[in-house]
Amino acid sequence: MNPASPGMGFHRLDKARDKNFWSVRVSEDIRLIVHKTEGSLLLCYVDHHDKAYDWAERRKLETHPKTGAAQLVEIRETVKEILVPVYVHAEMPAPPKPRLFASTSDEELLGCGVPAEWLNDVRQATEDSLLLLADRLPGEAAEALLELATGGKPRVVQPVTPVTNPFDHPDAQRRFRVMANVEELQRALDFPWEKWAVFLHPEQRQWVGARLQRTSPGLRLRRHRQDHRGASPGRASGPHPPRGTGVAHDFF
Repeated sequence: MNPASPGMGFHRLDKARDKNFWSVRVSEDIRLIVHKTEGSLLLCYVDHHDKAYDWAERRKLETHPKTGAAQLVEIRETVKEILVPVYVHAEMPAPPKPRLFASTSDEELLGCGVPAEWLNDVRQATEDSLLLLADRLPGEAAEALLELATGGKPRVVQPVTPVTNPFDHPDAQRRFRVMANVEELQRALDFPWEKWAVFLHPEQRQWVGARLQRTSPGLRLRRHRQDHRGASPGRASGPHPPRGTGVAHDFF
């Protein structure tokens, strides 16, 4: 209600690449990570002191240059090379598996929501490494790549309009909940914990549901339970959907 209160215990994270990340002292050991600007306060993550700081130092908040959606992006330089152990029983090494997106243009990958600094890693991805790589990417990018890899066609991203709020983008609304007033926040906090889920924009529901109906011999999309809410971000209603009808979220 009052982020400017001197009792909040804000501490700027000097080692974070994104200089708008701050920590808030919750207890002797627990820290809340927030992204604070003059006009907004984004509650991002909570954990024990070292883990919370490590989370913030490895991420940045940015607007995707192609889709216009707000994304929390893991910084490429902080991630160790993604390696897949291969056990070879014969002396002859197994032939390398084909790269799934070697011929996919940067424009198409950006249109899938892939952060620019991850383009090269995506282009090197094979059947063995794709799922590991997908865990590092924003949800819409991971889903689009899995769609491409299994022979599908990702949804077409609408052109970005300069006046659009990046948090209003349908992809951003999957991981961010905007609270306009204290009453909306109170309703969210009072809602049963097991039903907490990120808002899924109505135009995405049919696409996500269709995506989960397909599988591939080499690729399996991990299925997660997703609780859909009403079309209004301030409302939280509706029964649990069947298991496997949505995609796991990363952040609130």
